[in-house]
Amino acid sequence: MFVDSHCHLDFPELREQLPAVMDAMRANAVTHALVIAVEMPAWGQVHAIAGAAPNLYASVGVHPDYQDTPEPTRDLLARTTGGKIVAIGETGLDYYRLTGDLEWQRERFRTHIRAARDCGRPLVVHTRSAADDTLRILREEGAAEVGGVMHCFTETWEVAQGAMELGFHISFSGIVTFRNAVALKDVAKRVPLERMLIETDSPYLAPVPYRGKTNQPAYVRHVAEEIARLRDVPVEAIAQATTANFFRLFRIDPGLH
Repeated sequence: MFVDSHCHLDFPELREQLPAVMDAMRANAVTHALVIAVEMPAWGQVHAIAGAAPNLYASVGVHPDYQDTPEPTRDLLARTTGGKIVAIGETGLDYYRLTGDLEWQRERFRTHIRAARDCGRPLVVHTRSAADDTLRILREEGAAEVGGVMHCFTETWEVAQGAMELGFHISFSGIVTFRNAVALKDVAKRVPLERMLIETDSPYLAPVPYRGKTNQPAYVRHVAEEIARLRDVPVEAIAQATTANFFRLFRIDPGLH
């Protein structure tokens, strides 16, 4: 069985067809998914989607790309977790889309890390063109106390090593199936299975053979199949390891579905 550790089922591309999305998950042996929050106004909908299905879980957080949006306090983030809300994030740094003084991003990131430490929940971290600052702030804020996942990983092996030294998992998305993702494929061959997760980041980044189409959790099996091919192991080995890692990291009972 497979688990999608990062998807956005509240986004309009998927929200209007949730029954079909859930049917496709079942047909492809995708047993669970984590629905990720990206801004406070959407928390209610994200959490309602997770609450309506026994095999869906959710996070609480604000994405670094969202500049003009309400800021959650450390206390609010910590208090909102619990039950089916199993993680803090998506949080992190993104210097690719935004420029100028991005200290507000760094402060938001610190707030999320402190909240995660307060409530003992793992972090879901986004980093793009900001790996050095991301690792530095994780270290400074004691993120190793809670760990988490570097989602949709596209960085170097050295960055992966730095994250794993802090107790973080490395999550691979459909990007690993792209022909030109040569360096990322090498990282996927080297990350220990006990530190690996797989995801779709749907509705974005659909894997081959669906590249360019709307992504969905059912397609996470193609990520697993590509990693199995790269490592020359049965796909069942990738499925078993990443699924076990998901349940352990987010402290989810696999029998509750």
